[in-house]
Amino acid sequence: MPYTNRIEASLLRSVRRGQSGSAPPKLAAALEHAVLPGGARIRPQICLSVARACGDDQPNISDAASSAIELIHCGSLVHDDMPCFDDADVRRGKPSVHKAFGEPLAVLTGDSLIIMAFETLAGVAHLSCERSANLVLEMARSTGMPHGICAGQAWESENEVDLSAYHQAKTGALFVAASRMGAISAGADPEPWTELGARIGEAFQVADDLRDALYDEETLGKPVGQDEIHMRPNAVSAYGVQGAIRRLKDILGGAIASIPACEGEAELAEVVRRTSERLTPVALRTAGQTA
Repeated sequence: MPYTNRIEASLLRSVRRGQSGSAPPKLAAALEHAVLPGGARIRPQICLSVARACGDDQPNISDAASSAIELIHCGSLVHDDMPCFDDADVRRGKPSVHKAFGEPLAVLTGDSLIIMAFETLAGVAHLSCERSANLVLEMARSTGMPHGICAGQAWESENEVDLSAYHQAKTGALFVAASRMGAISAGADPEPWTELGARIGEAFQVADDLRDALYDEETLGKPVGQDEIHMRPNAVSAYGVQGAIRRLKDILGGAIASIPACEGEAELAEVVRRTSERLTPVALRTAGQTA
């Protein structure tokens, strides 16, 4: 992926800052366990790709935006894996934070990563007060209530679930934030980039539902069958496997078309194509059913 080095360097700086001084050793270790090494880093890749398409005139700001999104994501995964939610023992092929460090430290790790994300955005205010403030606001909206990832998690406690609202909040919110924050970090209007993030976010959720239904734990690197076990709303139960596949194709088919006209349009389209390929479960690719 084109921005891996920038993303990993920025994340490492944030983690090391959290581990500095007289930090509690176990919590300091848990921070690193939760963030490094990471997954595909799709959200920060999208953020930097949009920033690049919009000129990326302040790379330090876009680096902060991309790492903040990933820190929020990592913090949410720590909380999601806990016994009160998914009760997952494995994340990214290694013990989840609550299994490795215990539940109290897992709560503190997730909280610390979320706070670290906002600290990272505030840390570039000296470069542009306006961009920093707008990034903080965008991050807050995508994290809390009523439409952020907290709202998405809360939908799982409702007796009747709006599947679209659930997906938009649980998964889509951070993808929308990724595309909009990429534009904001480059000093561009974020509105034209909202649809791209929303489409990729919805595609990611459908693809994740398919992987949860079709893969085993060794392949996926985390527990499978969780939607069925926890009776959570998901695309496979709503549409069936073939219906979910068709839905995934439809979403990905519109993602590239939603990219606003800009100087970096072709490069960003290629990033979205690679992201689409990555999102499509391997079993479907090998069966010739890619979008």
